[in-house]
Amino acid sequence: MCHINIYKCPNLGLMEYLKHPDFLVKLGENIRKIRLEKDISQEELSFRTEISRNQIGRIERGEINTGISTIYELSIGLEVSVSKIFEF
Repeated sequence: MCHINIYKCPNLGLMEYLKHPDFLVKLGENIRKIRLEKDISQEELSFRTEISRNQIGRIERGEINTGISTIYELSIGLEVSVSKIFEF
């Protein structure tokens, strides 16, 4: 079993390599909740942030462990503080 590089283990699911998957799902759900409360589509958020719609979807589903710079860009696109994104 590979423990370091996901690309060396193509037959295993991504979730096996994410630390704290429950946290990532809650984070993604909160981002989606904020986005929907503001009536912003994934496409619009993608336009505002220059983050692909596919990546936004993966973040919202908790499929990837995104970087803090991406969280910052999402906060700008959603017009909320970074701390608001972590309020769940």
